[in-house]
Amino acid sequence: MSISRRALIAGSASVLAVDAFAQSAPPAVPLARGLPPGVPLAAGLEALPGKKPLIRLSYRPPNYETPVAYFADAITPNDAFFVRYHLSEIPRIDPAAWSLTVSGGQAEVKLDLAALKAMPPAEVVAVCQCSGNRRGLSNPHVAGVQWGYGAMGCARWKGARLKDVLAKAGVPQNAVEIVCNGADFAPVDKTPDFVKSLPMWKALDDNTLLAYEMNGAPLPHWNGAPVRLIAPGWTATYWVKHLTDIRFVDMPFDGFWMKSAYRLPLGLFPSVDRFVSQETAVNTPITEMVVNSLIVSPPDGVRIRSGPLAVTGLAWDGGHGVERVDVSLDEGAQWRPATLGDDLGRFAFRTWRFETHTNPGPLTILARATNAAGQTQVSQAIFNPAGYHHNVVSRVSALIT
Repeated sequence: MSISRRALIAGSASVLAVDAFAQSAPPAVPLARGLPPGVPLAAGLEALPGKKPLIRLSYRPPNYETPVAYFADAITPNDAFFVRYHLSEIPRIDPAAWSLTVSGGQAEVKLDLAALKAMPPAEVVAVCQCSGNRRGLSNPHVAGVQWGYGAMGCARWKGARLKDVLAKAGVPQNAVEIVCNGADFAPVDKTPDFVKSLPMWKALDDNTLLAYEMNGAPLPHWNGAPVRLIAPGWTATYWVKHLTDIRFVDMPFDGFWMKSAYRLPLGLFPSVDRFVSQETAVNTPITEMVVNSLIVSPPDGVRIRSGPLAVTGLAWDGGHGVERVDVSLDEGAQWRPATLGDDLGRFAFRTWRFETHTNPGPLTILARATNAAGQTQVSQAIFNPAGYHHNVVSRVSALIT
């Protein structure tokens, strides 16, 4: 980490040791069914400062997922939003001391938070989802954080358009990508710094923001304060937190987190938003999210009295827009349409509701989302070595009494 980046920290003692703040875990942790056997032994339900109790999967770096019960609405509250880091040293940045440097263009530009807020503001409601969400459900299991269903959230993000910031530096004609770095760092120099790039077309998209507000409040520390990159439709690996540096490059960036990590076998998943400059003959970087859904209520494994039952949940995709959600009560033999909730935008969660009547006995509920591009959820996970893009038809089981 450079001296200039360290200058952002309000004293070196302000780097948070996450385990010093974590509270004692109660015995019951709402974990997804199908995780590796060791996860229940290590996981806990804990509250970081400013957060409700979340499912702790690791302390350092901090990785905390949102319990399914918190997804009752399309907007995920700030205090319920998941926490994801690759590096363990996370500075608390004084907003008054923060600045962003944009280099590699026709002129080097440095903006403080006041200058960023003085630019024309923009808002987008968008899902932020870890690429490895549901990785713990992969069969066979794969290495990495063993996420269940909650490494995601949807918020209303406000900030300046990235393209307006880049214009201040003068976009060079030969620019292929921009490279983005944040203030978090590793305690060991040999650990690769978390640096990501974006293709120029995505960087210049109207919906790509440098956000300083989340759901009408200043960006929370654990979600990237004071400024983070928002890349709607794309997985959260590109949503760089605690952003401090952007630079134009005229060739594909070859840092570890682009060249070696967050990649998929070429052609394995449908992808409209391709990152062509980073593709090879055998693999491609993960980009847009696949269509998916989640049953929020009833919770999996619950006992319910017979009679009327409302099944509710969420659906989302990479920005094509959710077109329909269908529900089955007979293991997929018949599907019936659910009623979609308000449309908050093509990058947002879409709530849905399905009304039925139940009789005593076991009940399995399936939910399947389809987007405007005609893509639908799969019946069996498409295996890949990193456990990405798990979008199997959503399922819960209940006992009707």
